[in-house]
Amino acid sequence: MTTTQPVAVAKPGATLLTPQDHTLVMIDFQSQMAFATHSIDAVTLRNNAGLVASAAAGFGVSTILTTVAEKSFSGPMFDEVTAPFPGQPLLDRTSMNTWEDEAVIRRVNEIGKPRIVLAGLWTSVCIVGPALSALDQGFEVYVITDACGDVSAEAHDRAVERMVQAGARPMTALQYLLELQRDWARGETYDLTTGIARKQGGAYGLGIAYAKTMFNAHEG
Repeated sequence: MTTTQPVAVAKPGATLLTPQDHTLVMIDFQSQMAFATHSIDAVTLRNNAGLVASAAAGFGVSTILTTVAEKSFSGPMFDEVTAPFPGQPLLDRTSMNTWEDEAVIRRVNEIGKPRIVLAGLWTSVCIVGPALSALDQGFEVYVITDACGDVSAEAHDRAVERMVQAGARPMTALQYLLELQRDWARGETYDLTTGIARKQGGAYGLGIAYAKTMFNAHEG
């Protein structure tokens, strides 16, 4: 039996995200939902959600911000999520499954991207619903799992497993930022990326600040 040796080519894999190929949907980052979230602490959740929002806004990613029962029950969306999108309206729903809301779907179709990236509360309800629904309709779905949370670690983990089994691709908030940049030679977004990382990238951001301050070093 003969085998063909694959030939390496200096180009990105087809499943890597770019700022232009997807719609980010940030779902129900609201006070009432956060109160009952126990799979991730509130500080980390807010930081990661803010990192995702800042990355998307900075790279010009088409983004939908949606809430559920904002005025009557769930409360306002996190400032960390709304601040990077000044003036952008929030699409308020009655449905737990974002994909069953006509206004959201109308906006998804207006944007017209084949990939959907999801983050929000709670993983097992408000993320599983649109993830499975979008997959069923032929979209590629990515879930930023550390910018999601649920009432327990069990609920979050089982939800992520269910989505992965259905074909969704899990990733993290910092991974999302760095995948959008992907090459430190892209000077036009270098300061944006490292600035977000320094502010919201945890120990990695501290390392960037240290290297720059002490040695004037930089990525790439």
